[in-house]
Amino acid sequence: MDRPPPGPLYATIVVLGVSNVVSNRVLPRRWYIPWNVAVTSGVLGIAILWDDRSPSDLGLSEWRRGLRWGSALAAGVLAVDAAALVVPATRELFDDERASREPRRLMFDALVAVPLGTVLLEEVAFRGALPAVVERRSSPRTGVATAAAAFGLWHILPSWSLADANAGLSGAVTHRGGRLVTVVGSVVATSAVGIGFSWLRRRSGSILAPIIVHTATNSLGYLFAWALRRRRG
Repeated sequence: MDRPPPGPLYATIVVLGVSNVVSNRVLPRRWYIPWNVAVTSGVLGIAILWDDRSPSDLGLSEWRRGLRWGSALAAGVLAVDAAALVVPATRELFDDERASREPRRLMFDALVAVPLGTVLLEEVAFRGALPAVVERRSSPRTGVATAAAAFGLWHILPSWSLADANAGLSGAVTHRGGRLVTVVGSVVATSAVGIGFSWLRRRSGSILAPIIVHTATNSLGYLFAWALRRRRG
């Protein structure tokens, strides 16, 4: 049996690499959601139209099962975040200056920008399209590992400036070496998260499960940071 041509895999990697730089360093904020939705459509098109991947290969099936899994785990995320907000030792991790935005913008970020601008692309790309095109040329395990590593590298640019917005981290990152440690830690952590989300996507049979959990994780972070600022007055 002939090996599939490498074009779809290379195209997916290039599209994601360019998108990461453009969205983090080039585009103004108002284009963040449209750009990422367009890139999501692009990687889906590459996988389905060029690489002959099916909707089930990408996790675009088993919606009810995905909803059940995602909702149950999102409730767990809510419980963990609530506990972390109560405990003084972990409360400062929610001290994020982005929570000082006016409430309407904060709600837009939590309920629109996160699910449509961040989560949709990341889950479709790293739990759907990329592992699917890699798997066709290798194995499911290699697909998961490659996508998880790419997901970690995807967070280099945003994590470089994370400490500037989060007072809980800024005290520990006082020089370039400390910032580098933060970036490396972020890459390792998000790669591990990527493996966990890949397991969830395969266990549930649906990409909807990690989409729900990912949205809950990111959006609740905004909302709990806002609650912390309100509590302090």
